[in-house]
Amino acid sequence: MSKTSRAARANNGLSRSRARLAAVQALYQMDMAETDLNEVIDEFKTHRLCTDADDDAVAGADAEHFAQVLNGVVKRQLELDPMIDQQLATGWRLVRVDAILRAILRAGGFELLELSDIPARVVISEYIDVARAFFESEEPRVVNGVLDQMARKLRPGELPERA
Repeated sequence: MSKTSRAARANNGLSRSRARLAAVQALYQMDMAETDLNEVIDEFKTHRLCTDADDDAVAGADAEHFAQVLNGVVKRQLELDPMIDQQLATGWRLVRVDAILRAILRAGGFELLELSDIPARVVISEYIDVARAFFESEEPRVVNGVLDQMARKLRPGELPERA
């Protein structure tokens, strides 16, 4: 593989990583402010995802992946939430967890459910990184545990067996 091909793949990976972070921010905004899906997508594409945006963390994000995750979470939320609930510790419900953590779990859950072209280990790793961008405590471990369990149910055989 040429250096140009590797660089393009790395850049595409970075733009998808930024799209995931932006998707979590947008899901949080929709949850807190009850903003319309299309309004949020338009706002992010116009003001936050462009390469010259002030928010370096999401500037240059893959706008298509961003919109796909947002649309997918909204479309499949009634299916995703019970799946996530089943993976949470006994007594915990998704509605009780922090809104940002809820957005991370929904976005990661959607990718595991619907975007089978992206390896489960990549989805899990990416959303652990998103959790680390917001939290310094137990939340990244919660994301790892919940998404790992979901991946094992939704994509049997894709992850290595546990020792």
